[in-house]
Amino acid sequence: MKSLMSEIDPKLKKKLLRETKAPFKGLRRLIWAACTGSAFLGLFIMLSQIIGGNEIQQNNLLIQIGASILFPTLFYFERDKN
Repeated sequence: MKSLMSEIDPKLKKKLLRETKAPFKGLRRLIWAACTGSAFLGLFIMLSQIIGGNEIQQNNLLIQIGASILFPTLFYFERDKN
């Protein structure tokens, strides 16, 4: 009697093993991509306000710059290393 694992397609088996090592990887990548877009959009709006002559709080600008660095970095480290 063959075991269940020997009957599974090798490609599917490899995919399932990869998923057990890093669960919800696709969801995390989606979240990092959305946060990256949001951070860059917020930074763009703040920079356009500065160019337009409006005053903004320096703390808010630093938070946007930090988010614009952090989220793409997290997205980069979440990539496949193959």
